[in-house]
Amino acid sequence: MALTESEQMWSELGIDLASHGQLMNALGPIYRDIYLSQKNRPKGMGFYDFVVGDIHGIRVKELREHAKSGGKVVATYCVFVPEEFCWATGAIPVSLCAGTAFSIPAAEEVLPRNTCALIKSSFGFKLGRLCPYVQVSHLIVGETTCDGKKKMFELLAEHQPVYVMEVPNKRGPAGRALWQQEVRDFKAKIEELTGNRITAENLGEAIKKVNARRREFKRLSMLRAADPAPISGKDALLATQVSMYDDVERETQIMKTLNEELEERVKNGEGVFPRGAKRILVSGSPMAIPNWKLHHLIESAGAVVVGEESCTGSRFFNELAPEGITDLDEVVTALADRYLKTNCACFTPNCERLDDIIGMAKTLKADGVIHYNLQFCHTYANEAIQVDKALEKAGIPLLRIETDYSDEDAGQLKTRIDAFLETL
Repeated sequence: MALTESEQMWSELGIDLASHGQLMNALGPIYRDIYLSQKNRPKGMGFYDFVVGDIHGIRVKELREHAKSGGKVVATYCVFVPEEFCWATGAIPVSLCAGTAFSIPAAEEVLPRNTCALIKSSFGFKLGRLCPYVQVSHLIVGETTCDGKKKMFELLAEHQPVYVMEVPNKRGPAGRALWQQEVRDFKAKIEELTGNRITAENLGEAIKKVNARRREFKRLSMLRAADPAPISGKDALLATQVSMYDDVERETQIMKTLNEELEERVKNGEGVFPRGAKRILVSGSPMAIPNWKLHHLIESAGAVVVGEESCTGSRFFNELAPEGITDLDEVVTALADRYLKTNCACFTPNCERLDDIIGMAKTLKADGVIHYNLQFCHTYANEAIQVDKALEKAGIPLLRIETDYSDEDAGQLKTRIDAFLETL
């Protein structure tokens, strides 16, 4: 049987077509049940339906064409990696974090079972030859935000070029100095990879492009403060997830159009949930495609997710990088400082994250917070204790949930979420 154009491309990239076919066949029904079953969705979400429907097709083809013309693809696992360096040199950054249990069995042949699902799923995508975004990349950039990931990167480097950035544990003067050097070393690495020099001009233009996208996501975040909510939490999460590997300028335009539609909805008092529906802020571990489990459970219970304090939420877009600086060294310094403001649980102490959660809960008028922790993610699990104390002091109800990518605990989680909503 002749291969389709996409199958031919995947085959050339070394994808296991049989296993990949099983993954794609499973994704379609899941997406229909979770997303296409929603009522009164914004029309602007049609773009994201199209993207997920061809999730390993058209974007991968764009990346391959870019590579064939001499361009580079840089894959990342974390929002600490300064994507502006990639755009400035003509490279394209894409996120590799995986959110499916499908790839975990392949990873567990190597990694310990008591490793978090995100690490196992991501590593399994490479071992199982399931992800064309991995295969099309010229360099994978990791970081030291957790012990599990940095050890996984050592193993991943046996299969593909990997570069690891060291993120400091503390953000004092010594930590800042370390990070400033790490960012400059990464800048040199990208220049070496692409053969293109970073200048104050092209870096400044890249910063403007990425900031434009950040502004649209900040705009979306503020629109979610309306009651009734003009967009579901699931759809807002999906937009963020897709933007992490889509073209930055295209995503900015798509989000601008979506936000204009949502502004009209807010103006007309139109929402996807009834006015007065319980409002939930989700905080904690990142949620990579297709990890929509928690949002779906919350919103199926009649509540609406109004924000995500996570790397697939506010940490991705909240801080803008300074613009208008004409000296290259000063631009790099300012950009590094911007990324060091990412309030990840890897830092100690991390009071800023506690302030973020309380601030977002108040701004978005959340009735309660659900702290989401991937099983075996010890950084977020331990920091959840501090979150609990801070929210109790602020008078904000909290539910702590620890789970993985499987659906085995869905019934139990539904019961806990229902009970929590009844207390609000």
